[in-house]
Amino acid sequence: MADPIAANIDHIRERIARAARRAGRKEESIRLMAVSKTVEPARVRQAVEAGIRIFGENYVQEAREKIPALGPGIEWHMIGHLQTNKVKYVVPLFDWIHSVDRIELAGELDRRAGKLGRTLNILIEVNVGGEASKSGAPPQDVPALIRDAALLPHLRIRGLMTMPPYSENPEDARPYFVSLVKLRDAIRALAIDNVSMDELSMGMTDDFEVAIEEGATIIRVGRAIFGRRPAR
Repeated sequence: MADPIAANIDHIRERIARAARRAGRKEESIRLMAVSKTVEPARVRQAVEAGIRIFGENYVQEAREKIPALGPGIEWHMIGHLQTNKVKYVVPLFDWIHSVDRIELAGELDRRAGKLGRTLNILIEVNVGGEASKSGAPPQDVPALIRDAALLPHLRIRGLMTMPPYSENPEDARPYFVSLVKLRDAIRALAIDNVSMDELSMGMTDDFEVAIEEGATIIRVGRAIFGRRPAR
């Protein structure tokens, strides 16, 4: 019997390639992250065997159990909201943090990374929709946050992340992706030291093709790879 996870990944890669062609982009410029929250290690291993090397986790406790079980050769990204008191657990485990939205969090990440002799790649999370229910810095606050975080020696600011308001129509997400690209371009124009703005983490199962058309470099796909998650 064919492995459904591998088949799902093949289908997603075909959709990525088509979206990239529509946008006049190279398929290789888009990285597929498998969002593995609530997915047991054996099924994550199936995705690894199908060629996935980037995984995103939302919950610190789950990641602390799962990441050591999967072993080396995997790039782990923390994509969930991160409380400052959980940073001590996150820094030894993750290569990238997508959810930096305040200078206090950046400072604690830098402090802990320095203790371990590590340099972390970070993305600034932007609340493009202004939703009270979501974390992320307001767009107007992002340049100042980046200027402050850029002074921290154990962090590398690589770009921005966002999650637009939910809609059943993927096209509804497009204006929010466009806004993130414009913000990225404005920050690039500031030419801040230690800030590269190479990455845009945007687009999930329902809207990743629109995100690719607007410039996403990392798409975060969970349900389309692993199926629907159990209710927590």
